[in-house]
Amino acid sequence: MEQLKIDELAQRLFQSLPPGLKAARDDIEKNFRSALRAGLSRLDVTTREEFDAQSKVLERTREMVEKLEKRVQELEGRLESLG
Repeated sequence: MEQLKIDELAQRLFQSLPPGLKAARDDIEKNFRSALRAGLSRLDVTTREEFDAQSKVLERTREMVEKLEKRVQELEGRLESLG
């Protein structure tokens, strides 16, 4: 996960703390970031860029499969008309 997103999430967690705990801000924020990085590193996730790239590959593959299905139907039709 991008560093900016982790920092943003850590900031949101910090802001949700009761006012009395905000005095330990730096220490708590560091701990939030560290815990988030550790937890997220264990997840099997992909970047948005990789997801978008794979979505495009899948879209092209679907288009190719549709074209091939049509072609097979055409060829099967020809075979039936000959036989």
